[in-house]
Amino acid sequence: MTSMKLIGLAFGASLALSSAAFAQDLTIAVAGPMTGGESAFGRQLRNGADMAVADLNAAGGVLGKKLALDVEDDACDPKQARSVAEKIGSARIPFVVGHYCSSSSIPASEAYAENNVLQITPASTNPTFTERKLWNVARVCGRDDQQGQVAGNYIAKNFKGKNIAILNDKTTYGKGLADETKKALNKAGVTEKLYESYTKGDKDFNAIVSRLKAENIDLVYVGGYHQEAGLILRQMRDQGLKTILMAGDAMADKEYASITGPAAEGTLFTFGPDPRKKPTAAAIVEKFKAKNIDPEGYTLYTYAAVQVWSQAAAKAGTTDPKKVMDTIKAGSWDTVIGKLEYDSKGDIKQLDYVVYKWDDKGGYAEVNEKGS
Repeated sequence: MTSMKLIGLAFGASLALSSAAFAQDLTIAVAGPMTGGESAFGRQLRNGADMAVADLNAAGGVLGKKLALDVEDDACDPKQARSVAEKIGSARIPFVVGHYCSSSSIPASEAYAENNVLQITPASTNPTFTERKLWNVARVCGRDDQQGQVAGNYIAKNFKGKNIAILNDKTTYGKGLADETKKALNKAGVTEKLYESYTKGDKDFNAIVSRLKAENIDLVYVGGYHQEAGLILRQMRDQGLKTILMAGDAMADKEYASITGPAAEGTLFTFGPDPRKKPTAAAIVEKFKAKNIDPEGYTLYTYAAVQVWSQAAAKAGTTDPKKVMDTIKAGSWDTVIGKLEYDSKGDIKQLDYVVYKWDDKGGYAEVNEKGS
């Protein structure tokens, strides 16, 4: 009986030591659409965060502590995103990289601010995210007013005298991007023939496609996500339309081509300069490839967000969110996507958008100056 008690005590002591060691880990979070229509981008965020955490831990962690990663699913739903943010705040997690959809990042950011959580989004581009003077928000991507300017100017230059339509999915991201593109297009002296909305999640776009056909539209700009854009393209081709589809950074995942098939060829979209081709990312890209992961879209942006936070925490000597954010805005940070510096709102100063074109093999490349 005595030996059994000793074994039990030893086992209990072992558990206590394990718990103590685990308690010393520093937990950070990644939040995004791990399920639902935008889950392809949730995988990008998780892949980037997983690799960043593994690399930091291999190098000794942050401030002498190993990192643990909490993965949260918002399904790109604003209410679910707010709930996720409150959960992360209650757990006293000092930093979250996320979310993906602007309609999730914006309400979540308010809960993070209230609960002392620093938030860096790798992908939410709506200007409102950083325009509300919240202390806790930053991003490593650009903004829709930058992206829309590039799209509008490209359309005005390369489709002069053509019939243009603009669609949006009524979301914070989609409508915001469509409106910014329209603004830039109109400023360049081009007026669209059609401006229409649809609802995110719709499957049948034949009524809209019929209107595009009736108006003899040469290019349709879609402010929305890849699922619906892919269906719009397929249904245009089904009705015999050769109309070119252009959209924003939500096209930056190969799942778009899995929806459209070879019909993806010729689709245009705006995104930042491909980080996979940057010398600063070469070694990390090879590590992803060794795991059979293509670090496309926002994968490396997520990795970079974790780098910014970890370097700032090390420089500040603390994970206190407000002190780390002050450090982020005052410094310059070496990341896989290049050196980043911030303005007082939490926007980066360096990113320029470019135009990409899909081919018929499920890939995309930056267009040249002549638009081909």
